[in-house]
Amino acid sequence: MERFVHVLSRATFSSEKMRKVNLVDTPSLFCDVYGFEPDQEQAGHRHPVGDKLYFVLSGSGRIRVGSEEHDVHPGDLVCAPAGEEHGVRAGTERLALLVMMAPKPTSKA
Repeated sequence: MERFVHVLSRATFSSEKMRKVNLVDTPSLFCDVYGFEPDQEQAGHRHPVGDKLYFVLSGSGRIRVGSEEHDVHPGDLVCAPAGEEHGVRAGTERLALLVMMAPKPTSKA
């Protein structure tokens, strides 16, 4: 595992679907960078275990947690607690998110 990572240089994008690149994976948490092309989305889903944090690195979009949905921009942090449905939609430009989850579920989603 790399201990020092330049996150934005690891972000990847695909016209087919959003991309996830794992940056850190320990027994207790994971940290990925997600890359969305304009209008791509991560469908609503939930995790029975693990709180997820989304930190906007670049671009803009909308993130929904439960019944709340907000526009997000660089510097914004969003928390999706375990059990809450959450989803992401990129805006009209590429969206890069730093995504962390702890405790780590048995399988990432």
